[in-house]
Amino acid sequence: MEGIRGGPRAAARDPQLFEEFYRRHVDAMTSVVARRVADPHTVADLTAEIFLAVLDSAHTYRPSRGSERAWLYGIARNVVAGERRRVARETDRDRRISGRRLLAADDIARLEDKLDAQSPGRRALAALERLPAGERAVLELVAVDELTVGEAATALGISQVAARVRLHRARKSLRAAAESPGGKPQGAAPPYVTGGIVTEGTGGEA
Repeated sequence: MEGIRGGPRAAARDPQLFEEFYRRHVDAMTSVVARRVADPHTVADLTAEIFLAVLDSAHTYRPSRGSERAWLYGIARNVVAGERRRVARETDRDRRISGRRLLAADDIARLEDKLDAQSPGRRALAALERLPAGERAVLELVAVDELTVGEAATALGISQVAARVRLHRARKSLRAAAESPGGKPQGAAPPYVTGGIVTEGTGGEA
């Protein structure tokens, strides 16, 4: 059960509590990343970065603003977004590949299983790419990651009212797209994958 023995603040100060915190959330965070990337090495690296970020930002967690789970989803989104920016800037592909952390064969197999299990989630995220960024972010968290509207608002740092408005707009746009001849919202750009990252299209915030 979430938060039985201390939250992120306590975990950051106590190795035993941090191990418990890690075990409590690692599967969910691996799934979050596996829905957004298409390479097991990247999944492993970004999942590790999420928990390193927990150590650095544990002091920012406020239980009054939302659950550990919602707070972690916000960190995960930031970590994945940071990797997307890094890949976009990267021009020396050979250097990036040579710098990867080596994984054992059984680790790769386990992460490939996770990637296979999360492939429907990646396809769903690709279908959402054409929405404006703010609306897409809320719908991702609610429809794909199965957070509540309140948790999604916490993860994104917005009010629940704003989250509900964006969710309503996103669902309306998707319904309109499904009913249109082309099945796409206007101004759509095709989904694509770069460097193992399932990238998202750009759009203005709601």
